[in-house]
Parts: sequence; structure tokens; C-alpha cells
Amino acid sequence: MKITVCELRNEINTLEQEWQELLDYNNSEGSDLVLLPEMPFYPWVAKTNQVDAEVWQESVIMHDRWMSRLTELTPAIVMSSRPVITEGKHLNEAFVWDEETGYKPVHHKYYLPDEEGWWEASWYERGEKDFSVIKSRRGRVGFLICTELWFNRHAREYAKEGIELLVCPRATGMTSTDKWIAGGRTAAVVSGAFCLSSNFSHIEGGDMKWGGSGWIIEPEEGKVLGVTSREQPFLTLEIDLSVAEAAKHTYPRYVLD
Repeated sequence: MKITVCELRNEINTLEQEWQELLDYNNSEGSDLVLLPEMPFYPWVAKTNQVDAEVWQESVIMHDRWMSRLTELTPAIVMSSRPVITEGKHLNEAFVWDEETGYKPVHHKYYLPDEEGWWEASWYERGEKDFSVIKSRRGRVGFLICTELWFNRHAREYAKEGIELLVCPRATGMTSTDKWIAGGRTAAVVSGAFCLSSNFSHIEGGDMKWGGSGWIIEPEEGKVLGVTSREQPFLTLEIDLSVAEAAKHTYPRYVLD
């Protein structure tokens, strides 16, 4: 199958142009799955600790509008996360969208940072500690949204449940890029799954120094197969899911807890 990861600028005034560029790219590549960054359709709200319920609501509305445009990426499955308000709670909801089944919520982000630029625990609540596997049309999928990547016990549990794709939409900074790629490599090895990530791209003069570097990492040795850049913000590679199945039977995945 063909996988596309990306980096987007996280700017309202460039989103339409970037979206068209992604559509044109996807049409030429014929991707089976497209992964977008974490909460991609509104400027990152957690950059400030000045929490504003109206801003959160506006972000939810904007994401609602863009959900209807995911059809433009068909026949690809689309995965990411988005802000929601569920039973009065503000949550970061991972989702899988498919033209056959529509929008399917998967998981609410559980591990939330709270520091300069990433005041997430201030802006929204943690979800239930539910890291269930999703059986998509393109394989078995486990989600680790951004910070959740560092809690490797879930990658280990996903390995036991036979996932082929470990999906990590994120919003991470420039100074920590090497650390995040190292985390992605480890998660791929621990889970025995292809680790996929998309992020936001840095803009000169922007108030957030995003790290970009969406990746595709193979499961056997944690080899980085490709990374996006500002010059090449979209990356598509063809992968063989049977490699992930075979990896489950090799070190360290087969070792009993």
C-alpha cells in the first residue's frame, strides 16, 4: 500500500493553498492512506496559557468544516486528530476517515503536556485511557498522538494485538526534532509496526518554531525510510504490511513480559 505523510504550515491564510497542493500531490501519487498533523485545520491554540473557550469552539467549528473536505482525498483513508466538545468536555480526538464508513472517532489523547508553547492540559481534558486497535480497510492501526509516543508500554501492547501501522499525528518544535525521530524509531521497533508521523512546518517569522519532519519508519530495525522537509513537505512510500506481521516474531517483539 502507499502511505503519505506531510508537514503543513498551521496558518489559516496558507491552508487553502497547501490543501490544493496536497490534493494535486495525492492525485499524482494515488495514496491509500494520508496522515495529517495533530489538529491540523486551525492555528495551534495551546501556544498560550490564556485559555479561551470561544477560541476552542472556533477551532472545533473550523475542523467540522474541513471534515467535509476529506472526500477530496479519496480513495485514500485519512487519519489525524481534531478538537471536539463531547458531553461538555474539551478533547483531542484521533480519527479515521474512509469514504465507505465515514468519520470514525478512535481515541482521545490521554497524556497531555503543560509548558511553554504546549499548554495542552490547560486547554483540554485527557480522555479515557483507551488505546484500542482500529481495524481499517488498510490494516490494523494503533494511535499514539504526539506526547503519547513516549509511553512505550502502549506500543508494546499494540504489538501483542498485531497492528501493522502505528500512527502518530503530532505538533512538535524544531529544537526537539532529533529526539522525536529517535522516539519514532523506538516505537516502530517496540510495536513491530510501520511508524507514521506528520507535523507542522516552520515559517520564518512565525510565533511557533515547528519541527516539520513527518516520517515513515519500518518495523524490523527502526530504519527511517523517509522524512519530509520544507522543500518537500509531502512524502509517499509504498510499504508491505507483511513486513510488520513478520517483525512480530523477531527480537525484541517475541520476548515474553
